[in-house]
Amino acid sequence: MRRFEEAGIAPQTRHGQNFLIDLNLLDLLVRAADIGPSDVILEVGTGLGSLTTRLAALAAAVITVEIDSRLHQLASEELTGAANVTLLNQDALRTKNTISPAVLEAVREQLARRPGSRFKLAANLPYNVATPILSNLLAAEPLPVSMTATIQKELADRILARPGTKDYSALSVWMQATSDVEIVRVMSPQVFWPRPKVQSAIVHIVTNPAKRSRIAHVEFFHTFVRSLFLHRRKLLRVVLSINLREQLDKPAIDALLASQGIAAAARAEELPVEKLIELAEAIRGRTKA
Repeated sequence: MRRFEEAGIAPQTRHGQNFLIDLNLLDLLVRAADIGPSDVILEVGTGLGSLTTRLAALAAAVITVEIDSRLHQLASEELTGAANVTLLNQDALRTKNTISPAVLEAVREQLARRPGSRFKLAANLPYNVATPILSNLLAAEPLPVSMTATIQKELADRILARPGTKDYSALSVWMQATSDVEIVRVMSPQVFWPRPKVQSAIVHIVTNPAKRSRIAHVEFFHTFVRSLFLHRRKLLRVVLSINLREQLDKPAIDALLASQGIAAAARAEELPVEKLIELAEAIRGRTKA
């Protein structure tokens, strides 16, 4: 806070800026990320560089991204001499559904310099981009080995939600279909500045190759699941009729659901991850997507 006061700047809510000020929890995040000397780390939300400094001391390289030019300048001053840190002053997202190509290219460049290195995300993620960052990195190239981040507790609950619950969503399905997820620590608002109105959590997400291998076409599955949950309260057959109206008629959709053992009155939010994987592949086969 003192550094902010000295610079005459204040956090901006439009950038989701809530800074983790409990240094013990910063250290916990770093330990949970299990960073080693062969790791290339992506950090989104540099802030003043407190986490960046800890990451740089352990990793082969750190690419850290800050959208706020004021904070980027302050972090650049704080990180002078950190030769393995690349600071980017930009949005980490190109769109809500894609990571910035420049960010991914910076990661690829560092990985190429170090054959055998591993890509990981470790970040105190700004609340307003946490969902698209985590979701889109699981569809990106390169694919991270793991993602360890502070996020809103309610987002962590959504990621781990079970079928038939209010929190079960496209994000739940996508994360659980491709990764193993755990909540490392739930955190109160008091450990952040400024204090958010909600609880937060450190999550550790490990990509699971065995799980991903069940999905024949990852990009199709990602898009398919998002489309199903845009109308989560509608019957599944109705949603599919809307989404596939140019490819399959209603009788064909009813027959397809029946072949998958899915009731005509079923909703997407009721189906477990495995069943949605099977349904996506059945539809991809019928539509030649």
